[in-house]
Amino acid sequence: GLVQEISALVSNHEANWEASHMARLGGRFAGIVQLTASSDAARSLQQALEGLSGLKVIVDSDGGSETPCGDEIWLELVGSDRHGIISEISSALARRGVTVLELSSEVSAAPMGGGNLFKMQASLCCPSSLDRKELQNSLEDLANELMVDIHLGTP
Repeated sequence: GLVQEISALVSNHEANWEASHMARLGGRFAGIVQLTASSDAARSLQQALEGLSGLKVIVDSDGGSETPCGDEIWLELVGSDRHGIISEISSALARRGVTVLELSSEVSAAPMGGGNLFKMQASLCCPSSLDRKELQNSLEDLANELMVDIHLGTP
């Protein structure tokens, strides 16, 4: 019902729903929506959205700017769950100027042997100057340290 309520308010305020990403996670529903509207409509739409029960609204009217992406690649990681996996991977990526465009992860019961299995998928934007083979090798070295499997590919 929440998406319906939000979309009705957007429509009623003559705003345009440009893009969104929403998910139910940990018993909560979270999302980000990009809208366009006139200044007057934006102000009244913000007030209407803030009036919805259980919804926290943050408005960024700055619009931000899209940074052009050099090469887009896909990263998949699977391994035994342990503390710090995302921190280690994201640090290795950041040192090479790689931007995370989208990231999803989950922990589930391992099918055999007990324990928990950690899975991560990420869409990445690499600078055009980045040596993809060096990135692959460094992530494989890190995967060995973390005892996980990493696969890089194209989206």
